[in-house]
Amino acid sequence: MHPTRWQAAIIEAVRDDGVTRIAALAERLGVSDETVRRHVRALVDAGTLSRAHGGVAWAGAVSEAPFHRRMRVNAPAKRALAAAVADHVEDGQVLLIDTGSTTAYVAQALDARRDLTVITNSLEIARHLVGRNGNRIYMAGGELRADLAAAVGPEADAFIRQFRADLAILSIAAVDGSGLFMDFDLDEARIARTMIECANECLVVADHSKFGRRAAVGICGPGDIDILVTDREPPADFAARVEGTELRLVVTGAEETAPELDATG
Repeated sequence: MHPTRWQAAIIEAVRDDGVTRIAALAERLGVSDETVRRHVRALVDAGTLSRAHGGVAWAGAVSEAPFHRRMRVNAPAKRALAAAVADHVEDGQVLLIDTGSTTAYVAQALDARRDLTVITNSLEIARHLVGRNGNRIYMAGGELRADLAAAVGPEADAFIRQFRADLAILSIAAVDGSGLFMDFDLDEARIARTMIECANECLVVADHSKFGRRAAVGICGPGDIDILVTDREPPADFAARVEGTELRLVVTGAEETAPELDATG
């Protein structure tokens, strides 16, 4: 089955959200409930979507790639964080954005911005921003890893170093008690460090579950970051370490009652 324009949009929305209600789909796409139902019926008949309690789900969820599973962890909180990050982006800016489920939501939140130049190693981010609002998208090459949905390695690093960006937007896996920003993956950490070096300003987006955790690889200290966007006031030990620094803290206040842990940002 070759999906229509509306069906492709419905599939993308369901993959982002997991189980999705008809009314939510209609609001997101700006069409009537009946229009959504008509297209959903065709997608269910084709086996692309399945009926779920209160809505529809993607039938490929069982064999879903790890990155797309992570997109659904704490999705409402990540959307709120992404919206706050987008407030720091202006039309026409040059951005470096690393791979991560939270930064993938940032890409969606940038729909209101125009004429961006975005350099990324993320397939999801490049796919979402390309062809929109006069954006220019540069995709770093290198080893393509399915678990990250991104390119990594020395080739990707060298490609990114050709640019000088206004802002780097990064996701992280952990912030330990000393205030060190960390990742579980050496390849991801290397890309993050390169983006920090190649940007005039650096923004890290991290939900509250990342604080007080440790990961295998250090990325940078709080002195290397200009803006930290999170959904809850950081722990006292972190707040004490950044007091008196130039780090700007943005707290959205959006959180889930019992969040799942997303180890990858």
